[in-house]
Amino acid sequence: MKIDIPYSPVGEGQSSSNEFWMYVWTRRLATITAHVVALGFTILISLLSRPGTSFFSWHPVCMSISFCLCMTEGILLFSAESSPFCFKSRKGRVRLHWFLQALVVVGGAIGVGFMVASKRVSERPHLASWHSVLGVGTLVVTALQTACGLRLLFPNMPLPAPSPPRLRLYHTTCGLVAYLLAVATVMLAMFTDWFQATVRGLLWYPVSLLPLLPALVVMNQIIRAYLPKKKIAI
Repeated sequence: MKIDIPYSPVGEGQSSSNEFWMYVWTRRLATITAHVVALGFTILISLLSRPGTSFFSWHPVCMSISFCLCMTEGILLFSAESSPFCFKSRKGRVRLHWFLQALVVVGGAIGVGFMVASKRVSERPHLASWHSVLGVGTLVVTALQTACGLRLLFPNMPLPAPSPPRLRLYHTTCGLVAYLLAVATVMLAMFTDWFQATVRGLLWYPVSLLPLLPALVVMNQIIRAYLPKKKIAI
């Protein structure tokens, strides 16, 4: 004997609501973790470098502060989930983004300067590893991203440029590529003689994987929040 049971959407709605809030809190937890990892990893590299002991000791410090901390925070401050600057207006966050990105450029240039000085003192060749080659590529893409951002910051500059929506897409895309290149460069640094001599044993594996978590959060934030939704005006 068949019994007809009327369909009720109440249970399904409650399940959907629970899944939604679980999704929101998962993203929020991931963003908070990315902040903590970016700061903790920068502090760890700075302590391991023992700044002041040599020209080279300042290179990891400057690069970790610039790319691992400032660049990460410069992107995550636009996150809707657990950004420490979520109370600020969009205009205020854009200004803070520019300040952090300026620190990236300045700190990166200083870090390269210390690396060049260290190579000259030790009389070792430049660009002799994949870490250094990819690092140069990261600096080039960062410069392109900065140029796009400057054009957006000063739209009245008498220079030919694409439409503002397309320029924003270029700026965002270059920023994502620059950040991923920076993460890859940092991970290649884990295979250098200096890092392997400093961090030994099983500890090397979790430390070398730390930069991946902020990278995944940043990549998800940019792709989910901007790139798929933007309609480009030619």
